[in-house]
Amino acid sequence: MIDTLHLLPVSLGEAAIEQWLPAGARQQASVLKTYIAENAKTARAYLKQTGTEGPIQDITIHTLGAKTAEADIRCWLTETSGAIGLVSEAGCPAVADPGARVVLLAHQLGIQVVPWVGPSSILLGLMASGLDGQRFTFHGYVPIAPAERSKQIKGWEQLSTRHNQTQLFIETPYRNMAMFATLLQTLNPGTRLCIARALTTGDEWIRTDTIAGWKRQPQPDLDKFPTLFLFLA
Repeated sequence: MIDTLHLLPVSLGEAAIEQWLPAGARQQASVLKTYIAENAKTARAYLKQTGTEGPIQDITIHTLGAKTAEADIRCWLTETSGAIGLVSEAGCPAVADPGARVVLLAHQLGIQVVPWVGPSSILLGLMASGLDGQRFTFHGYVPIAPAERSKQIKGWEQLSTRHNQTQLFIETPYRNMAMFATLLQTLNPGTRLCIARALTTGDEWIRTDTIAGWKRQPQPDLDKFPTLFLFLA
């Protein structure tokens, strides 16, 4: 059985590795011989960035999916000795990420879990928003159907009003502009909305304004950029 599970962050987009991964985490990533990842191809691209002590083709990468059986994860954690790395598709593993299942099982097996510092779009966006950073909720994706989407957003706004709680969510990048339009149509004029686009990359852009203020300015370019939406009523 392994003795340590390392939770290693990956980039949020195209950026020099020095901008998002500390030297200590990079060194740890370079020596591991086994990884758990959602996508082996992107995991190998990550290893090319961090550098490896040996050939990348000699590194074992287990593919974690939403339907991966617990028995398979248990096998990965118990049939390997030493240490193993867990990476996400973007940002910090196990945060809004299926890697949480691996971490929970590691705790149940008595394996040491080591989280390494790296970029989290949720925390970076919240830090830069100016909205309430003590009370907040991340919802993931919003329903696709327009009527359901508007109803859900209105419900979150009511929740925000009752608890003074910042609401955070994401959208598939090619639907960002439709989401922005829905927010302007649905939220109250005084609700503050933050748009955090392409965090940590050369296209990073962050702006907070009231809904009334957003309506008075040109639309931001969000099309096909990974974007975090935050609002506080």
